[in-house]
Amino acid sequence: MSSVLECKNLTKNYSKKHALKNVNLKVEQGRIVGLLGPNGSGKTTLIKLANNLLTPNEGEILINGLKPGLETKKVVSYLPERTYLNEWMKVSEIINFFKDFYSDFNEKKAYEMLERLNINPKDKLRSMSKGTKEKVQLILVMSREADLYLLDEPIGGVDPAARDYILNTIISNYNEKASVVISTHLISDIEKILDDVIFISQGEVILSASVDEIREEQGKSVDALFREVFKC
Repeated sequence: MSSVLECKNLTKNYSKKHALKNVNLKVEQGRIVGLLGPNGSGKTTLIKLANNLLTPNEGEILINGLKPGLETKKVVSYLPERTYLNEWMKVSEIINFFKDFYSDFNEKKAYEMLERLNINPKDKLRSMSKGTKEKVQLILVMSREADLYLLDEPIGGVDPAARDYILNTIISNYNEKASVVISTHLISDIEKILDDVIFISQGEVILSASVDEIREEQGKSVDALFREVFKC
């Protein structure tokens, strides 16, 4: 099975502080992976490097064997931690923008998800609650037929009732030959959909394993192991 995302001795510094230090990892095709760690552990930095929003100090990060750039943006669908959409735009206008910008954008899928959530495509973002805006942004991201979905805290800002819908949206709508990386510290909420986990602490990978391996070898859930490792 080929790697969609690979890091080789990846290091990123901010001033004299290591945000990531000698990170080595692989994300295989067709897997849902939890990138798990406390706030400030380096999760967002890793995702930004994969999106070519930051440049490594040392080592490299590869998407389908390529360094992040114009070609990899065509196959990576990215959900940032903060909303970046223009508040004055209608949802339908944003969908048209995504359709023009991304050749793999599935307009029909986007409208179907909006309908299931009772979100009016004619509404402007500025008229919506924070949670609804985040759902719109997730719908846009999951409507692409990408090779890699990078989701930075997709459930961090929504109420518990909405979390199940968001997780169902993720597992029901991603390209099954693709991989999904979900960055979060809310382990118990997402554990049920994960194939693999990566624990990251102070910029270093301290565990990379399948969920089945953890349950069989450790005899505990991912959430229980996370709490034990990070003393939370």
